[in-house]
Amino acid sequence: MTTEPWQTRAPDLIADVLIYPTEEGGRATAIQPGYGCPCFTEKQTRVGGWDARLQLGDQPLELGIKRQVGFVFLSSEGAEKMRRARRFYLWEGRFIGEALVTD
Repeated sequence: MTTEPWQTRAPDLIADVLIYPTEEGGRATAIQPGYGCPCFTEKQTRVGGWDARLQLGDQPLELGIKRQVGFVFLSSEGAEKMRRARRFYLWEGRFIGEALVTD
């Protein structure tokens, strides 16, 4: 198994992440290491999202449990936008979770 560069670099930001439980519109399964998705500063997609990879180590991100996670954005603009917003949302065809910047 190869390590992707974003897995070992310093995170652009650290956030407390909550993936919504399935019954609240979240995913059906936990998020696995290697996961990435667009992130938005509001719960609407009219304004562009910024692609990020979550640094989960080797532990899945379980539904309904808040956990501190590093984010690596593919664009420095994305990291700046999320940091300024402080709260942002994870998108996977719908909003599946939210994050609150802690660093």
